[in-house]
Amino acid sequence: MKVEDIRKLAVEEIRTKISDSHEELMKLRFQQVTGQLTDSSHLRTLRRDIARMETILRETERAAVEGA
Repeated sequence: MKVEDIRKLAVEEIRTKISDSHEELMKLRFQQVTGQLTDSSHLRTLRRDIARMETILRETERAAVEGA
């Protein structure tokens, strides 16, 4: 996902996407261990997307606290 797309989402939507991405990452790791994963670069992309979403979520939460 792109940063602009993530910033447009509500906080709850970001949390939902993070949760879904963690589940997908777990499934991909199982596929990698069993030898069924063909595109291992997807793991790296997914991990970075999760980190990006968590960073933006943290930024919005800090901005809300500081603004209050």
